Amino acid sequence: MRRIGIVGGGQSGLQLAIGLRRAGYEVVLLSALTPEAIEAGRVTSSQCMFDAALQAERDVGLDLWATQCPPVDGIELSIAPEQQRAVHWAARLDRPAMSVDQRVKMPAFMREFVRAGGDLRIVEARLQDLVALQRECELVIVAAGKGAVANIFERDAARSRFDRPMRALGLTYVHGLRPRENHSAVCFDIVPGVGEYFVFPALTLSGPCEIMVFEGIPGGPMDCWATVRTPEQHLETSRAILRQHLPWEFERARCVELTDPNGILAGRFAPTVRHPIARLDSGGIVLGMGDVVCLNDPITGQGSNNASKCAAIYLRRILDHGRAPFDARWMQDTFDTYWNYASYVTDWTNSMLLPPPPHVMGLLAAAAAKPQIAHWFVNAFDDPRRFFPRLSDPVAAEQFVAAAG
Repeated sequence: MRRIGIVGGGQSGLQLAIGLRRAGYEVVLLSALTPEAIEAGRVTSSQCMFDAALQAERDVGLDLWATQCPPVDGIELSIAPEQQRAVHWAARLDRPAMSVDQRVKMPAFMREFVRAGGDLRIVEARLQDLVALQRECELVIVAAGKGAVANIFERDAARSRFDRPMRALGLTYVHGLRPRENHSAVCFDIVPGVGEYFVFPALTLSGPCEIMVFEGIPGGPMDCWATVRTPEQHLETSRAILRQHLPWEFERARCVELTDPNGILAGRFAPTVRHPIARLDSGGIVLGMGDVVCLNDPITGQGSNNASKCAAIYLRRILDHGRAPFDARWMQDTFDTYWNYASYVTDWTNSMLLPPPPHVMGLLAAAAAKPQIAHWFVNAFDDPRRFFPRLSDPVAAEQFVAAAG
């Protein structure tokens, strides 16, 4: 049976590795951290996954938290200049979303991989490790979005709209947030000129929780994490942002406490698309996947969704390839298949990082009075291709609003 090497123990790498093992492939997976180190570490993302991405997990036997994780039943949106909701509406998802702390999920996936007969090696992969793995395996896929091995993939300037971070990010896992009425939801608040805030239910090490995500415009009042030194300061900064800009969200969060001292994160990065094939000093080539090749800002909550869908596409491409060689043409075609989907996510996400044009504001405002528009917008998070052409074409947007009655 063919032998595949994967570098990176995140969503895309582990999901692909388990899918390949269940299909009978020999798989070597390099992870920088043990399951125990991940469990003891800091949170890494917010990872709200919608149904199509969850289905890709279910397809390889990774539906592990359906009875434990609180569902996300919808999305609520507010546009709130000067502490007032100028636009406010909510709609249900056709099928619930779910968020599982990666400190819970990745160790469980790693243990599933080992139980399935996978070869898990704990190593901080360096370039020489890629060369060795490439000699051992017929195909090497790099799914580690950070470190030296990610940097061997060249930035694709034509597809990378920004060359600098567009948001200052803050992440706060909490217990004690007052539940939303009617149904659970991602509560998404846009504060023009300041940034965005969204919060939603999740599952963490200590059970059900809420994840607060702050997206501050650089240099603005929500770009305030540089002087935060302790978990307690991080929590108070989170509450201070809500008190100043989103008082209704502050009331929900008045009595929150951190899930644990590691339930915080702050940072920033530039959204980047990279060329999918890298050549090693040995002359061999490797294929990038997930965040390595398509790293979007988390403002649209698509990171883990992209990773899961990328893993599903790569899995199908490998299984369908039979005994043929994994050459550069196959690698490029495999990435292009993924990019045919991910390009829409990238365009949508990048557009959200800039002031919305009038036709998009018109769509969001119309959703408050026209439930079918709200339903369309909310459920397009599951497949962002549905946003187009309405988000990109003013005429299509106008026709859609008119047809909604």
